[in-house]
Amino acid sequence: MSKTLTKPTVKAELNGHSTNGASKKSERLPVMKTYKIFIGGKFPRTESGRYYQPVGNDGKPLANICRSSRKDVRDAVIAARGAVGGWASRSGFNRSQILYRIGEMLEGRSVQFIHELKLHGVSQAKAEAEVAAAIDLWLHYAGWCDKYQALFSSVNPTNSSHFNFSVYEPTGVVGVMCPDDSALLGLVRMIAPVIAGGNACVVVASENMPLPAVSFTEVLATSDLPGGVVNLMTGLRSELLKPLVAHMDINALVVADATADECKMLDTEATCNLKRMVYRKAGGEDQSPYFILDTQEVKTTWHPIEKGQGGGGGY
Repeated sequence: MSKTLTKPTVKAELNGHSTNGASKKSERLPVMKTYKIFIGGKFPRTESGRYYQPVGNDGKPLANICRSSRKDVRDAVIAARGAVGGWASRSGFNRSQILYRIGEMLEGRSVQFIHELKLHGVSQAKAEAEVAAAIDLWLHYAGWCDKYQALFSSVNPTNSSHFNFSVYEPTGVVGVMCPDDSALLGLVRMIAPVIAGGNACVVVASENMPLPAVSFTEVLATSDLPGGVVNLMTGLRSELLKPLVAHMDINALVVADATADECKMLDTEATCNLKRMVYRKAGGEDQSPYFILDTQEVKTTWHPIEKGQGGGGGY
């Protein structure tokens, strides 16, 4: 049988009556929110059935957070692989529109994100600054979706009757390990350049400050972003880092604040599947289109020109 638990009242109550004869309402326990993971545009519970409880400054647990497993990583990769083709084939302008809409929605829920950062011990001023910076950074990359190709692609000189040009294409499915000390801005810093370039991603949120990250996926779920482009898991960094780098269908891995031991393990595992490794440090530059190129591949095309024709010729 289920039991209803209530906190004891300030004054002792006997048989439903307070000691002074006046009826008092008993205090109720707040309902602790269970934050789920985000895979394929849906919010399943972790396959492992495990959870952990991060605590606030007062030492009390904040929420029930899913402790994701290797199986959750596999499910997220399947969802990302199914979504990346359609997302990569969209025009840069359309991706820009979708990211801009997400930025609008982040702005509308900024009060919630500030509140959740404060629950994690961030001061009011710093929480407001972080949310504003995260929104601005997201919109920055929204603006680059349809511009980085024009900036970085090139027509290359040749010594034969050919056109030779290079363009950038998405790497594919990208694993992302977020920093532990930046709940929202660190998340945006890691995933915005990845999806702006047409990739899909499998993300592990901050272990110690996960609340804003899961709320961020609620924004994604109600936006125009196709399901599976961003998949987010919560859990322990030590448990999820190796499944990400060892998965054969993840093409690149972007890791924040990797320790020396983590770098050694990651570089060793990445050699088995030729995975591209990108290491990012917290506190560095955020707004740069070069971060988009971290998860891009260069495609170079040779186009023959028939002799006697000044323009393009046949194949």
